[in-house]
Amino acid sequence: MLECFGMKEEYSPTIGLEIHAELKTRTKMFCSSPNDPDEKEPNINICPVCTGQPGTLPTLNKEAIKSVIKIGIALGGEIADFTEFDRKNYFYPDIPKGYQISQYKFPLVKGGKVNDVLLTRIHLEEDTAKSFHEKGDYSLVDFNRAGIPLMELVTEPVIKSAEEAAGFAKELQLLLRYSGVSDADMEKGHMRIEANVSVSKNSNLGTKVEVKNLNSFRSVEKAINFEIKRQIETLERGEEVAPETRGWDEIKEKTFSQRVKEESHDYRYFPEPDLPKLYISQIPEFSKENLEKELPELPWQKRKRYIDLGLKTEDAEFFVRDTDRFYSDLFQKITEVSDDKEIIRLASNYIISDITGLVKSGADLVDIQWKYFVELMQMIKSKKISSRGAKDILSIMLISGGNPEEIAKEKKLLQVSDEKELEILIKKVINSNQKVTEEFKGGKKTSLQFLIGQAMKETRGSANPKVLKELFEKELRN
Repeated sequence: MLECFGMKEEYSPTIGLEIHAELKTRTKMFCSSPNDPDEKEPNINICPVCTGQPGTLPTLNKEAIKSVIKIGIALGGEIADFTEFDRKNYFYPDIPKGYQISQYKFPLVKGGKVNDVLLTRIHLEEDTAKSFHEKGDYSLVDFNRAGIPLMELVTEPVIKSAEEAAGFAKELQLLLRYSGVSDADMEKGHMRIEANVSVSKNSNLGTKVEVKNLNSFRSVEKAINFEIKRQIETLERGEEVAPETRGWDEIKEKTFSQRVKEESHDYRYFPEPDLPKLYISQIPEFSKENLEKELPELPWQKRKRYIDLGLKTEDAEFFVRDTDRFYSDLFQKITEVSDDKEIIRLASNYIISDITGLVKSGADLVDIQWKYFVELMQMIKSKKISSRGAKDILSIMLISGGNPEEIAKEKKLLQVSDEKELEILIKKVINSNQKVTEEFKGGKKTSLQFLIGQAMKETRGSANPKVLKELFEKELRN
């Protein structure tokens, strides 16, 4: 596994992830200020509570709590009966109160798994403000983000490669988007990943290093691989790996030291005195039965269903990951009106190849009428049109609209299978291509494809190629 680094294979990496996701709620976690992570004007969505003014009191955002419980249920975690919030004490300019309201001993969710990676916990806290340091000899702070509900998910240290870590994060992002609790857009900071990386020659865990500032799946893989290599090289020199927090430099593609890693006791956690204790089982709207009904079909459930319908794994993945829902909604409608696996596979192929191609070309498309799309797939299956004709019809349907049957008639794309009609055409093609005909009779099998191609050209692609092949072979044997 570590041969790519030129290192000894007895080193084994251990990786754990901490993932923060901003939740899509109307207001912030402990106040009524708007939760709008896309606000460009600084310090607009603020109030005395989220800016830490003296004498203010926090109140709980019920929707945020519900969102975290829903994710816990989806991942098979244990939902807490008793939970409380804690003060996590540390000083930084983006923490206006001097502490962050988070959860420590009693998280909302324990356990669960994603992609067979076991989870430690999922808890809820408030986001920090945002600092801007590129101002020269001073920094600025925007408090719009301060107090936004933030879900933190922590895995067990069981991940063994950078690729596995990125795969885990991608699947979690899908779940957050499917369930509607977060946009999980990493470029916008809605979802932020930190990796805890260590290496060891035995079953004992090595010294843990936390890597921050991972804002893309590509960065997750590159940063973890770099850190594994760095730690192994450090140990090979006879030095010790320092327990620290490191940042990721996207330009240089390397980690850099930030500060000594804090331990939990450094934060001096204690229960938040201004918020009530919660007994989840006593709150009916937080019950597992009620929240399960609000969950949609989950990514892994949809993936399995599509594969069971006969889709290739990569095609099923295309629709599962289409969180904009343009292609997946069209395909979903096909599966709802047809249980014919051939129709479903044909629909998948034409959506992924032809419709995406038209969209990428910038063509101005009309609304796709799924019933006409199904009719087109049925025409392909019944050999009424060729695959080439189907592409032409689909293009017309998407750009100008229309019924596929009528388009096929108008453009003379209905496949000709009438043997008497085709026999006349075949004799004409043979007479016009005597040299190629003689080559075929002399044993050159590829000449037959040329003759079929000429016949298809004569009929503008409307002849049935299978019938043509049979009739050509019959005629050429005489």
